[in-house]
Amino acid sequence: MSYLAAYVPVEQGAACLAALQRAFVEIQIDPEPLPRTRGQVMADTLVERVTGQATATAVNLEVQVTVPVQALLNPTSPLPAEIPGLGPVPADLLATSEGTKSLRRLLTDQGIVIGGDSRQRAFTGLLATLVKARAGNRCTEPYCDAPVRHLDHIQRDADGGRTELDNGRGVCEFHNHVREQPGWHVARAPDGAVVTTTPTGHTYRGPD
Repeated sequence: MSYLAAYVPVEQGAACLAALQRAFVEIQIDPEPLPRTRGQVMADTLVERVTGQATATAVNLEVQVTVPVQALLNPTSPLPAEIPGLGPVPADLLATSEGTKSLRRLLTDQGIVIGGDSRQRAFTGLLATLVKARAGNRCTEPYCDAPVRHLDHIQRDADGGRTELDNGRGVCEFHNHVREQPGWHVARAPDGAVVTTTPTGHTYRGPD
């Protein structure tokens, strides 16, 4: 928990308090049972109005966890995962896909970050930089040399594809949109290459 305070003129402070109290009254007169206290309603209303979120719990928070790659490959490895600045956590808690959507695993080898993933929808930050760098900042579709404008999931997010380095590719705006049309399919082949299948059945292999 945390305390949030603001040093404002008295009339502004009184207006803020009155607005939060009105929010509680508006909810209180609803015929549905009210499961929250006055203080909880006022606190949630404050968060929603300051952040612009639809609900107080919709906070876009990311927790980074460094995980030795040996701990994921070997369940008996004594090397712990760690939340930077807070300390170690059991690696087996991070080895599955279950967990909060804002958890980002950063894989390390001898203390050096070598990769990572994210439960967020979009490629951002270091992960976005790595995907663009691997593509050479040019569209990875065969015969296209346009600048990278979009970062695309090879296995679509709607199909369960994860936001991780191995499932990302850099493409131009056209090729990111065209793959969503009926008959187009993009997948990673066993040898690591990215294969695009067109509606006519032709296939084209891009870089890994």
